[in-house]
Amino acid sequence: MTAKITQKITPFLWFDTQAEEAANHYVAIFGGDSRIVGITRYTASAPGETGSVMTVEFELAGQHFIALNGGPQFSFTEAVSLAVACEGQEEIDRFWALLSEGGEEGPCGWLKDKYGLSWQVVPAELPELLDRDQEKTDRVMAAVMGMKKLDVQAMRDA
Repeated sequence: MTAKITQKITPFLWFDTQAEEAANHYVAIFGGDSRIVGITRYTASAPGETGSVMTVEFELAGQHFIALNGGPQFSFTEAVSLAVACEGQEEIDRFWALLSEGGEEGPCGWLKDKYGLSWQVVPAELPELLDRDQEKTDRVMAAVMGMKKLDVQAMRDA
């Protein structure tokens, strides 16, 4: 039985050869309603090595993704990132540590994981902190610009 695509827009992530490893890594980090949905393999009529993993369908926090082992032709850039809305500093600290392990910390709550995929680890209350009061927004943004991992209390205090 073939599964039907049920999500209107699905992020499709291009990896060299690490699609299955990356999907398992992300599922372990996000837990809960995260899971591997299915794996397809290259056939003799496809460009990859017959029998090797072509795509991995997976869900993170209920969001559907597809990872492709497409080869080394393309790599991730900061032009596309995944944002993780966190409920408080403890959750920011946890996701920051797990996602940045083996990767690279960036400014303003951004990081690259060990596969080169960019993430934004932000407080869920960010829109409230950046409200319509321009002076408050300027203070919060000035604080954020000086941070790598975001400090929620420092943002609130700004």
